[in-house]
Amino acid sequence: MQQQQYQQQYQQQYQQQYQQPQMNYGGTSGYNMPAAGITNRSIVTAVILSIVTCGIYGIYWFVCLTNEANQASGDTNATSGGMALLFTILTCGIYSLYWCYKMGERMATAGQRYGKPIENRSLLYLILAIVGLGIVNYCLIQDDLNKLSA
Repeated sequence: MQQQQYQQQYQQQYQQQYQQPQMNYGGTSGYNMPAAGITNRSIVTAVILSIVTCGIYGIYWFVCLTNEANQASGDTNATSGGMALLFTILTCGIYSLYWCYKMGERMATAGQRYGKPIENRSLLYLILAIVGLGIVNYCLIQDDLNKLSA
C-alpha cells in the first residue's frame, strides 16, 4: 500500500519535472506561445530607415523578413534571405513577385503553427508587388511577424 503511494507520487513528480506540454498547432486549445528568434521591429522606424538610407536598410529588412518568416513557418528547405536577394537581383526583380506570393503562404503557416490568427495574403502581396508597393508588403509581413513574437 505504501509502496503504491510512493510510486504514484514519484510518477507525478516525474511528469511535472520532465514532460513538456503538448503543443496544438491548430490553435484550438488556446496554447499561444511566442515564436522564438523573431525580432519585434517598429514598422515606422523600418520605413523611415529605408528611406533615409536610400533603400539599404530595405535590403537588410528584406533578408531579415525572409529568414524570420522561414523560421516561424518551420520551413527548413525554404530559400534563405541572402539567396532570395540574389535571385531577385539576378532576375531583375521577377523573383520578388514569387517571393511575395510565397511569403503570404509562409505567414499563414506560421500563424497556424503558433495558434495566431494570420490569414493567407498571398494574392494581396502579389498585387501590391506588381503595382510597385513592395514596401507595403514589408510592413504587412512585419506586422504579422510582430504578432508572432508577442
